[in-house]
Amino acid sequence: MRIIRQLAVITILSNFSFPAFPQSLDDIVRAVDAGQREAVAKLLDRGVDVNSTSANGYSLLMIASRMGHRDVVTLLLSRKANVRQRTPQGDTALMMASMLGDVEIMKRLVVAGAELNHPGWASLHYAAFEGQAAAVQFLLENGADKDAVAPNGYTALMLAARNGKTEAAKALLYADPDVNFRTDKGETALAIAKARNMTEVVELIRRAGGVE
Repeated sequence: MRIIRQLAVITILSNFSFPAFPQSLDDIVRAVDAGQREAVAKLLDRGVDVNSTSANGYSLLMIASRMGHRDVVTLLLSRKANVRQRTPQGDTALMMASMLGDVEIMKRLVVAGAELNHPGWASLHYAAFEGQAAAVQFLLENGADKDAVAPNGYTALMLAARNGKTEAAKALLYADPDVNFRTDKGETALAIAKARNMTEVVELIRRAGGVE
């Protein structure tokens, strides 16, 4: 009878999920980073929280998006990962995908409810800074604020101008932003590009009506 009771208890306990041990959390972070979909799925099945974060505050969805692991992103979204989760610095999975320029991942995140516009740095800023023209175009087509001002006082056009990202600047100018927006220091996108000797962007902005 004692053995039977013990087996009954084991059977009952096996039907419940328990919080993952720290080792399991480390395992799933590594698996997501490496794009190991099956390993991630098994760890989630064992009870690891889909919204777990790494030591630096990045969610599993952010890590997968940053690394371009589309199948892992799809898996995490199917397990109800929080697409609007943010790091202590305000980064989101969509911002990570925008920086990488992976439009396929960006589409999946937006369909799942990712925010395009919010205070602080936004996905359009990241895409423009990195010169991800296709990502810039996708964000603008889906409602990103073309004139949103980043915490450093720059618009997306200014960020593209600063880094000489001609194709990203073209995508932004096609959306007709405020080409002559000025920072608190009086800088314009043209002045920023000219100061950094970004000749192609200078001519592009000048043709769009930009002034110093």
